Amino acid sequence: MFRDRLEFVADQVGAHLDAVLADYPDQPVVHAMRYAVSGGKRLRAFLVVEGAALYGVDPARALNAAAAIEAVHAYSLVHDDLPCMDDDDLRRGLPTVHVKWDQATAVLAGDALQTLAFDLLSDPATHADADVRVDLIGSLARASGARGMVYGQALDIAAESADRPLTLDEITELQAGKTGALIAWSAEAGARLARADIAPMTRYAAALGLAFQIADDILDIEGDAAEVGKAVGKDAAAGKATFVTLLGLDGAKARARDLIDEAIGALEPYGAGADTLRDAARFVISRRS
Repeated sequence: MFRDRLEFVADQVGAHLDAVLADYPDQPVVHAMRYAVSGGKRLRAFLVVEGAALYGVDPARALNAAAAIEAVHAYSLVHDDLPCMDDDDLRRGLPTVHVKWDQATAVLAGDALQTLAFDLLSDPATHADADVRVDLIGSLARASGARGMVYGQALDIAAESADRPLTLDEITELQAGKTGALIAWSAEAGARLARADIAPMTRYAAALGLAFQIADDILDIEGDAAEVGKAVGKDAAAGKATFVTLLGLDGAKARARDLIDEAIGALEPYGAGADTLRDAARFVISRRS
């Protein structure tokens, strides 16, 4: 049931993004944008949609916010794959944007996807109340910028040339920005749309985001490149400190399981209505890509 629901939401969000981009000019940068937002599990969008459902939010409003977070996530991947960052040739089993087009197109496509997210959130279709829209825009700006995702990415780049490996606390801080910030926004968006208390979903997302990154570190060791859809073993080859190198493989797996228990516990106020979000938490550490 969970996987069916995940696929259903992914299809809905994909169709929505296609419809939005259909109004854009027929140019290579737009083709690259459409390519960048295609495919993937769309877990962040799923968190938006299911979080909104807890509060009875109009699904159309949730869909706009879900598309916005997918646009930001896609932009971050396009830029992350560039030669000046991680220099990856594959993403989701396909050539990365700068490989399929060129670096300039990839930079511009990423820039345009980032601005698309805020365009979507500013649309009255997202919410009739401008204060709610401003809250969504402001919170996503913080989550994606130099206090969130970009901050985490900057720490990650700095770690590559540091004179010592990062400690566990430092890696946790790094990943809370690089991975966790957008997951947190995704989980909180439904409560923001409903003008409700975001605290339970913040606790859920904090544990979920860290477990997600630990699972990624495990996949970098145990995963198969064909299944994962990108290169594996890069962290080990670069000598980077990860949750696996610091905790050991078994220790990392145990920590991820504990975090999922924390995430599930945070959903207690919502009762059975949050079962799909509980399943999402379990999925995070069982996925193979």
